[in-house]
Amino acid sequence: MEKIRYGGWGNCYKLANDTLEVIITGDVGPRIIRLAVPGEENLLKEFPEMMGLTGGKEWRIFGGHRLWHAPEAHPRTYHPDNHPVRIRPLSCGLRAIQEVESSTGVEKQIDLALSDSAPHVKLTHRIINQNLWPITLSAWALTVMAPGGEAIIPLPPYEPHGERLSPSHPLVLWPYTRMNDRRWVWGEKYIKLHQEPGASTPQKIGLALTSGVAYYSLGSQLFVKKYAHQSGEAYPDFGCSFETFTDGEMLEMESLGPLTRLAPGEAVEHVEHWFVFRGIELTGSEQQIADSLERVNKQCEKLL
Repeated sequence: MEKIRYGGWGNCYKLANDTLEVIITGDVGPRIIRLAVPGEENLLKEFPEMMGLTGGKEWRIFGGHRLWHAPEAHPRTYHPDNHPVRIRPLSCGLRAIQEVESSTGVEKQIDLALSDSAPHVKLTHRIINQNLWPITLSAWALTVMAPGGEAIIPLPPYEPHGERLSPSHPLVLWPYTRMNDRRWVWGEKYIKLHQEPGASTPQKIGLALTSGVAYYSLGSQLFVKKYAHQSGEAYPDFGCSFETFTDGEMLEMESLGPLTRLAPGEAVEHVEHWFVFRGIELTGSEQQIADSLERVNKQCEKLL
């Protein structure tokens, strides 16, 4: 772990090996603000006008990766994270600890653990109920991706009519979702969402992503987000464990944990595994893309 200046913030912490680097701020957050293969562009979105800012009562998106709690609501979800966080070294990384939110009574923590040599980061998101009464929430991990890439979301395996009568999973739309928007590709094996810089309208969907894996392709880098979907558990937003949102600035890759009732002092954890690979060919037919991603998944499993 190396303490550095980054993006106008004087207290940032960098974890790096030969294949991957991750930077988290200590001045606001918890916010992971950079993720990339060394020497490559940041996979995470940065908002230049907000970089380096601290304090204030208005919530700022900043960019990068953050921890929220669902279901989304104003003002509960949007408690400003504009103030310093405590950074505690761990044996294989660090822990970022936010002060208890005055408006919600919850404490947020993110543990980062970087592999010694592989392009793999384990994130443990933790929400602690510091109220004197129980609360129900879902841990919600939002990764704000840099513009110009494409999200690739796997669909459950195709089954011919008659072999299964029950539905496989929900697909959830928001009031502003337009399924004929040109940024969407509705395939047999994948849903794709292209981030179009300068687009005038937002788009969002959610689904029960039982595979627990989604991808973002940007330039020569492929970002893989993995988590555990817990079948049979109740999830927010009509059963969503994964959501994706885009506008003209960025695209969000969002995983959610089950709705959990926390007694005073109890915590819930939501774990993600991130991988970043270079030079993965994702062109051609859906089957060719599926073959490439299957090879990626096998590499990920070897690194876990």
